[in-house]
Amino acid sequence: MADRTAQHASFVIEHDYDATPARVFHAFADPAAKRRWFHGPVGKWTEISREQDFRVGGQERVSGGFSGGAVSSFHGHYLDIVPDRRIVYAYDMHLDGRKISVSLATVEFIAVSRGTRLVFTEQLVYLDGYDDPNGKQREEGSRSLLDNLDAALRQS
Repeated sequence: MADRTAQHASFVIEHDYDATPARVFHAFADPAAKRRWFHGPVGKWTEISREQDFRVGGQERVSGGFSGGAVSSFHGHYLDIVPDRRIVYAYDMHLDGRKISVSLATVEFIAVSRGTRLVFTEQLVYLDGYDDPNGKQREEGSRSLLDNLDAALRQS
């Protein structure tokens, strides 16, 4: 049997958007709006499946394939939702069917003079030898998604 290990990490990202908290929250809550920004790298990742039941107790699943063959899957479960203020969810990530991590994420929407300050906090556990080579891979991926959100809000 392979080693059973757990490596812990956490990070916080703050990102300001030129949109109201209600509009930024909507980009998380509405499945069509979320599809516009919550995806793998354009040109390197192709969506396979997606479903979202945005309510406390609801689930979200997104999977896609990378050019080169690896399939990534996100399985989320909504724990707390306060409209226009906060979303808390737990999720696990799979790569080619292997569970590589489990996370708790909190998204806060704070009104500021120019729109919304989003504060994204993630606490995660890398499982069974899966390693983040530079300690920043998940954080960089999350930053990229939040940049995608910025672009989607500017286009809508």
